[in-house]
Amino acid sequence: MMHMVRVQFIRYVLVGLGLNAALYTAYLLLTWGSMGSEAAMTITVSVGTLVSFVANRTLTFRHRGDRGAALRRFLACYVIIYFIDFIALWVFAGQMAVPHQIVQGGAVIVLPLLGFIMQRYWIFRPADGTPERIPMRATP
Repeated sequence: MMHMVRVQFIRYVLVGLGLNAALYTAYLLLTWGSMGSEAAMTITVSVGTLVSFVANRTLTFRHRGDRGAALRRFLACYVIIYFIDFIALWVFAGQMAVPHQIVQGGAVIVLPLLGFIMQRYWIFRPADGTPERIPMRATP
């Protein structure tokens, strides 16, 4: 079980690094032209969220459950993470005068870890009856 979690975490990190590099490149290309930063960010975050769902569902967790239900949970996860990030910025940077760069520096470490935990145990949880979900029998 622990080996599987480790493998999934490594795949999660690789998917995240690759996807974020591609999205940042797309953002730079879009803003290099005449597109404003807000529009470019909206496009790259929207596309990135959907691509992240597909990549993590198929590559990271190899989920075969209900796609629609998993997508709803995935979007809810990202809303939760967004609000945690927003509140952290508001409290630490806005109210306590901690530099926003430090707050976001911590957030880019903590929030992806939270995202992995939510995806592993809630969004792409193994279906009942799969080897991971079959309960262990007590031996007499």
